[in-house]
Amino acid sequence: MHIFYAGRVQGVGFRYTVKRVTAGFDVVGTVRNLPDGRVELVAEGGETELKDFQLAIRDAGLEHFIQGEDVSWREATGEFRGFEIVK
Repeated sequence: MHIFYAGRVQGVGFRYTVKRVTAGFDVVGTVRNLPDGRVELVAEGGETELKDFQLAIRDAGLEHFIQGEDVSWREATGEFRGFEIVK
């Protein structure tokens, strides 16, 4: 799952909240700020697990910061071993 979040998603603890939310899910990947003000999330796991993870991110208090959510699905690459915040 590849998501670009738009809105007031930088400078509000967005990436750290996403990282905290991963503790309840069997997902791996990365989250990072982009120079254009968006946040990029790349996550791998089972489809149901990823969809639940996506909802949990919104439910973790981030929904009011998100004005746009561009989601795409790709085949997993297996390149991730955990979940990290990328600088």
